[in-house]
Amino acid sequence: MTSNGSIHIEIIHQGDHCASCQYMADAVEEVIPKYNDSIRFTKVEYTKSKVHARRFYDLSVSLYGEEELKKRMRCAPIPSLFIDGELIFDVIPPRDELINAIDSAFKKCGISAL
Repeated sequence: MTSNGSIHIEIIHQGDHCASCQYMADAVEEVIPKYNDSIRFTKVEYTKSKVHARRFYDLSVSLYGEEELKKRMRCAPIPSLFIDGELIFDVIPPRDELINAIDSAFKKCGISAL
């Protein structure tokens, strides 16, 4: 949970040329209006920004550890969806599963989604 009582959804996004990345982003962008300002959404476009490249690295380390990342090049899946730094989906989620995951994240944080 972020400091303002919202959750943070991040998508590992290779760029607009990646169809599956775009479909995942579209899935999130379709449901977040339901939650007003309670969701912060970031496309982690690691090829476009050093800040995003660092975030991609940090999320990959959180999944596999630094040694696995450096020795075996184990990175976070592309695309993938994280809520508050936790990997939730590594495939494009159906709308109802995405909504359930978001609602669960709000409950886990003890805040009301709507």
